[in-house]
Amino acid sequence: MANHSALLSDSAVYTQTQIRRSAIITEQAPPPTTRTSNTHGPNVITAEGLVKIYRSRSGEVRALDGLDLTVTEGTVLGLLGPNGAGKTTPVRVLATLLRPDAGHATVAGYDVVREAQKIRSVIGLSGQYAAVDENLTGRENLIMFGRLYQLPKAEARRRADELLEQFDLDDAANRTVKTYSGGMRRRLDLASALSGRPRLLFLDEPTTGLDPRSRLAMWEVIRERVREGTTLLLTTQYLEEADELAHSIAVVDAGRIIARGTADELKSQVGGERIEVVVHDRDNIARAVEVIGRDGDSDCIVDEHTRRLTVPTSG
Repeated sequence: MANHSALLSDSAVYTQTQIRRSAIITEQAPPPTTRTSNTHGPNVITAEGLVKIYRSRSGEVRALDGLDLTVTEGTVLGLLGPNGAGKTTPVRVLATLLRPDAGHATVAGYDVVREAQKIRSVIGLSGQYAAVDENLTGRENLIMFGRLYQLPKAEARRRADELLEQFDLDDAANRTVKTYSGGMRRRLDLASALSGRPRLLFLDEPTTGLDPRSRLAMWEVIRERVREGTTLLLTTQYLEEADELAHSIAVVDAGRIIARGTADELKSQVGGERIEVVVHDRDNIARAVEVIGRDGDSDCIVDEHTRRLTVPTSG
């Protein structure tokens, strides 16, 4: 296996690779819940009041400012927002790359601070920068990641060939990654995140750098993972991508979730006027829906997690 010292020079690349490699030295953690086919299960990701502050001589930046988040097993949650909105930081916290300064989060039933190694054994991660070794061939990279996910040698080779075909990299399988274009490296990195068929998949802007054809192919690969029961947390700048892939979309701004719902629900809130009410007591939600619904022009949208009720109105 080639020397991997090149990866150490880029901390962003190294930390992403480190998560995947940790599986080889971590006893495989049994899933705390049983997957139910064809139905959505319990919350497999839960975050409450997450705060992450970056401090420097010039002051503080609150990358996360009391962020609350839930993802139901077998679904896709899309975190939507522009650059700098705070989409990547929750992914890094949930993937155990960052420790939160406040708040609490669990992934697959494991605490992100106290049980990081167990989380790393059941997740896949593809960040914004390709975490592959440019001195290896594409096939060698995928075999390496398969072995680090504890696949037997023969299965790791089969899985590598399967992924190379899925990601349209089979013609370049035996070329070193240093000869790949940026888009090809991106596809290889996404493929490596799927090497171990993870139960949970974190994709941070997965189609950045891809051409339209590869982007559509990537969407289909993601859909197939979801059909197989994989839970997915996706960040994106593109409303179209979130609309195509996510069961639910959370709009992120300044480290907080400012809106959440299906694509249709969010679109219905754009333009026009609306009534918004946050109910203090969860037991009063039904009564509040009845009351504010009288003044609206359509059904009330209820966010059970934040207890926020929204109903469009003509003013």
